[in-house]
Amino acid sequence: MSFRGLTWDHPRGYNALAAAKGPVEWEVQPLEGFESAPIAELCERYDLVVMDHPHLGEALAHNCLTPLDEIFDTGDLHRIAAAAIGPAYDSYHMEGRQWALPLDAATQVLALRPDLVDETPTTWEDVDRLSQKGGVALSLAGPHAALSFLSVCAALDPALDMRDGGWPEDGVAERAYDILLPLASRTPAHTRAHNPIGLLNHMGQANDIWLIPLIYGYVNYTRAPRPVTFCDAPTAGARPGSILGGTGICISRGARVNDALRDHLLWLMSEDTQRNFIPAHDGQPGLRAAWLDPSVNAAWGDFYANTAASLEAATIRPRHDGYIALQSRASACLRDAFDKQAPARIAMRDLRDLYASSRPERTLA
Repeated sequence: MSFRGLTWDHPRGYNALAAAKGPVEWEVQPLEGFESAPIAELCERYDLVVMDHPHLGEALAHNCLTPLDEIFDTGDLHRIAAAAIGPAYDSYHMEGRQWALPLDAATQVLALRPDLVDETPTTWEDVDRLSQKGGVALSLAGPHAALSFLSVCAALDPALDMRDGGWPEDGVAERAYDILLPLASRTPAHTRAHNPIGLLNHMGQANDIWLIPLIYGYVNYTRAPRPVTFCDAPTAGARPGSILGGTGICISRGARVNDALRDHLLWLMSEDTQRNFIPAHDGQPGLRAAWLDPSVNAAWGDFYANTAASLEAATIRPRHDGYIALQSRASACLRDAFDKQAPARIAMRDLRDLYASSRPERTLA
């Protein structure tokens, strides 16, 4: 018996799953579909769907996923939870149940061209100073303007927790906006439409972008024609501020799981597979042991060791039903505010109103 699975069309998202040759026939969708496609519609067509954690509230509202405690033994889930890096496992825990396995871990980190940059900035003050020389670009396309904004908020407020409601306080939000505003104005116009894959492709081939202070880390670009180095996200206080990405494998409500599929998924999440098979096939593992493995780091330009601290400290996004649409609207709102050089108070009022309207059953404290 074979199962239909959907993942995203990048070597990091597809190659390892295809090479595993298990009972799943994997198809792909573009990154933009992965970020915004309605999860309920995908679950009607596929047995397994690779998704990001912000889709969880939407998925639960449509009752389209099978909780993993109905499929796996408690001991297996506890083992994976303990082994996962940062909040990769916890990001898929909602309403008291686990809904996905953290196959892939990622968060926003700093990317630079070591042949073009003489120093590695560690703070947002450093980034601002370097940006005045040119060659620094923000990731602003699609939902990423909002994600960059939330990352700076997380750097400013280590207690920020948005997973079950919550939004940055006004003072934090305005400070984050003021940090990003001059950087957005200096971001080259020809890079603004690039998603993270397009931006890293450009960075790894041309010489006009030297540094991206926040972008989702893709280990593959350490082997670009002009290799990219990844480092921890900039700080604005005690810790790097970063919004969790990565992917989890979820199982649709209509899938008829058998032992072969169960065993295959547990194999994918085993330490040996995560440390050896996944990295060898362009994947980005979800278990801490792989991120700390010296041989894995040696093969991939120390990508994992250089960014593990950002992942361990990463912040989980809001996950309510309605957040995916909010993410896109908030990004458009921010891009417009950056273009108009809008005052922080006005821009953040508009953003706060968008958040409130995405949760009509709640009011902000």
